Amino acid sequence: MNTVNKQSSGALTAFLVLITLLLGTVSVSAQDTAAAIDTDQVSTIPNKSLIDMYKTGGWAMYPLTFFSIAGFGLIIYNFMAVQPKVMLNTDALIQIDKALEQLDINSALKICAENQAPTTNIIAAGLKRADLNNYQQTPIKEAIEESSSEELAGPYVLINYLSVVGSLSPMVGLLGTVSGMVKAFNAIEAEGAGSAQLLAGNISEALITTASGMIVGIPAMFFFFFFKNRYGKITSRVARVVGDLEFTLSKAAKRK
Repeated sequence: MNTVNKQSSGALTAFLVLITLLLGTVSVSAQDTAAAIDTDQVSTIPNKSLIDMYKTGGWAMYPLTFFSIAGFGLIIYNFMAVQPKVMLNTDALIQIDKALEQLDINSALKICAENQAPTTNIIAAGLKRADLNNYQQTPIKEAIEESSSEELAGPYVLINYLSVVGSLSPMVGLLGTVSGMVKAFNAIEAEGAGSAQLLAGNISEALITTASGMIVGIPAMFFFFFFKNRYGKITSRVARVVGDLEFTLSKAAKRK
């Protein structure tokens, strides 16, 4: 009897081990199948192109496109315009200095007219008020100050527009974000949280506009401060150069 019980117990143990092995095999197979299904689903997710993402961004992408074009154009223009050789015209200044040493104001004015630049225009404004028969520095300084305010304000206006682009672009992106989130909540209110595709589209619109606004705004603000600092250095040199030429004229007039 004991032998039979031992045999039955051994058979039962072997049966349980076999069932355990079979269940383990089935579980592993099920996990592999699920992983394969997930892999297939991931591989079938379509990759959106830039044009698709642009369309997903909604109405906010149109003003952001305008800001991006304007910002790029302003950056290129300021790279060309805000340069020492453009604003100072050193070659012309050397010729003007030689003419003023000889008190040849007409030749100096002719050189200024032939070499248009903010610095030469400022010098020309001062020379037009110079009277060699009754030389006085005050009218010349006043003319230089008046002309400096006008000539140096023009280039800085275009630098300031970069600040406008850099400030407004993230705000427009944020407005697009709010618009997309409002649409998402309206979709939840109308159809419930089960409409995942519609909800995801609205959220995508919100995130794309936020990213686009920052992509446009960050470079614009960077180049605004870059050109602002460069412009400050150039205007300092303009003031020094004009002062040197005024001193040359005064010294020549006193020698007369």
